[in-house]
Amino acid sequence: MTTETTPTAAAIDLRSSDLYGNRELSWLDFNARVLELAENDDVPLLERLKFAAIWTSNLDEFFMVRVAGVEDQVDAGLTDPGADGLTPRDVIARIRERVVAQAERHTRCLHDEILPALARHGLRIVSCGDVPDERQALAERFRRQIFPVLTPLAVGAGRPFPYISNLSLSLAVLVRDPQTHQTTFARVKVPKEMLPRFVELGEDATTFVPLEEVIAANLDALFPGMEIVDHGVFRVTRDADLEIADEAHDLLQAVEAELRRRRFGEAVRVEIGSSMSAALREQVVEALNVEDRQVYEVDGLLDATDLMQLVAVPGHGELRDPPWTPVTQPRLQGDDVDVLAEMREGDILVHHPYDSFSSSVEKFVQQAVTDPDVLAIKLTIYRTSDDSPLVPALVRATERGKQAVCLVELKARFDEQANIQWARKLEQAGVHVVYGHPSLKTHAKCVLVVRREGDGVRHYVHVGTGNYHATTARLYTDIGLFTCDEGLGSDVADMFNFLTGHARPARFRKGLVAPTHMRDGIIDEIDRTIAAHEDGKTARIALKMNSLVDRRCIRALYRASQAGVPVDLSVRGICCLRPGVERCSENIRVVSVVGRFLEHSRIFAFERDGETTVYTGSADLMPRNLDTRVELLAPVEDAELKAELMDVIERSLADDTSAWDLRPDWSWERREPGPEPRSVHRELMVRHAGRAAEVTSAQA
Repeated sequence: MTTETTPTAAAIDLRSSDLYGNRELSWLDFNARVLELAENDDVPLLERLKFAAIWTSNLDEFFMVRVAGVEDQVDAGLTDPGADGLTPRDVIARIRERVVAQAERHTRCLHDEILPALARHGLRIVSCGDVPDERQALAERFRRQIFPVLTPLAVGAGRPFPYISNLSLSLAVLVRDPQTHQTTFARVKVPKEMLPRFVELGEDATTFVPLEEVIAANLDALFPGMEIVDHGVFRVTRDADLEIADEAHDLLQAVEAELRRRRFGEAVRVEIGSSMSAALREQVVEALNVEDRQVYEVDGLLDATDLMQLVAVPGHGELRDPPWTPVTQPRLQGDDVDVLAEMREGDILVHHPYDSFSSSVEKFVQQAVTDPDVLAIKLTIYRTSDDSPLVPALVRATERGKQAVCLVELKARFDEQANIQWARKLEQAGVHVVYGHPSLKTHAKCVLVVRREGDGVRHYVHVGTGNYHATTARLYTDIGLFTCDEGLGSDVADMFNFLTGHARPARFRKGLVAPTHMRDGIIDEIDRTIAAHEDGKTARIALKMNSLVDRRCIRALYRASQAGVPVDLSVRGICCLRPGVERCSENIRVVSVVGRFLEHSRIFAFERDGETTVYTGSADLMPRNLDTRVELLAPVEDAELKAELMDVIERSLADDTSAWDLRPDWSWERREPGPEPRSVHRELMVRHAGRAAEVTSAQA
């Protein structure tokens, strides 16, 4: 370390609000990157439509949870600024400013570019007035299929304003009685939960009319004898976050009660079609009791999440990304391969969706079920799919006399109801079901198989970064480590005992486990890397995660930069660290990759004097992960597997096709492709396909 470095670095206050970004605003920057993919002409049209729908879906959840939380702070009168120097009112104002700007871009992109381009390829969304020849067919469709599920609700004496459920789409209607000349307000819910949002015309399934427009064109059938004075469309977003008391006696019962309450959460956003008249708008806003800052005018289609219906229309391959089929990890190829035997030969790494989930994770559990020497199978469920064979496998394990334990996280946001149903099915089948702790979410992803071998037992472990969800395993990038390592196996066994019983391990042998040891473990790795650099040894920190928010971890990374350690960060979403600040973070670069697959893997690498320590697992560096969740990071010790994970990081950092750089002014700048464009997703598809083909060819 040079003599100039220490006093200069010491002049920087690492607690200054200038060095910490706001979590909510950084998330909005991430969603802006999703929007940029919808705006990108180089992305196939139906993929652009998909990203336009994802932008809307992301924003819905953001309002239901994050904005609702900030609104609660405003309502509580909190005025203290956060680490970023912003008060809750400041944050709400800036959120609105950014959402309005992004929404305008979204509308232009969708209605001026994507939908017209799709129409030129034969996929059209039209208004009823655009298809006069189909008017009679639409009226008949309305009479037979739509009218029977509609319930117009009038507002008046003895008829209060109806409850508007979360994310429901509604028509506000003014009707006049021609005899009494009395005008009445009514609401008609658009039943898109029961019917397709877009009504197909003809049999070719290429022309669609929005369901709300079909209803609006037939309002006279809902209000016979009345004059339709006015109508408009609106949508309500409500606070949907669950609050479970730490002392809840029955966690399942408490979650069910909160799910019922969620339907009646406070309105945090009202979207109103721009064509709605001022008089009708005033009635809607007043009835919903929201402030002006919570009202968002939408010029065009409301609730673009439903555009996924068009994305799913069969055919049109030229408008999509080339198809990708996951391959089987080379060591797991062959119908007769014994996964547990392969694990005894050495650790195995899989990387989804490049490697198949079904021929790795699912096969591992299925073989454990049929192995007569397996005594117990333990599994965590945070989110899973209806078609997952893992849950039925636990049932079969119970039927075969094995101990089957499933830790079901009932508080997995927006999957609570599905997880309750899974838990009850498992309990009815005799599986030991544990719900975890009221004050903690179990976010760790692991399977533990206990097998009798000789006069003892051996632990077979899978530790992953993603949920045991067959669908997302084809869409998200996730790492999975299969190992028989004795120390890590004992750590996972202890973690399950902590979750199912009242054990509280004083330490873990190899894994970093939250909420007890993970933050200190990560900071210790950073400090050891700083010390190695100060001793004149080569040193580097390379981290890949979804979000970076935790202030203590950020300060540690700032200290590493001040000491001269290169710090490379691949952060898909939220990043509250500010790179490139003189005398503080000039040795830190932050890259975000947002593209074909959702980057979901976590890799934490610390290089010191030619040796690299690597962890992978379920946690991001956020206070919620480190303080209020059960998380597990597992060390990867095999040299080849460490090299493979470092290769993933290096490719992510080199991507110039779907990558953005975070600048010192908090802006994200999209990289321009070079003469030979780099794409981490494309490169890993090619690499994994080639590696699998080599093994297949050698076996032939």
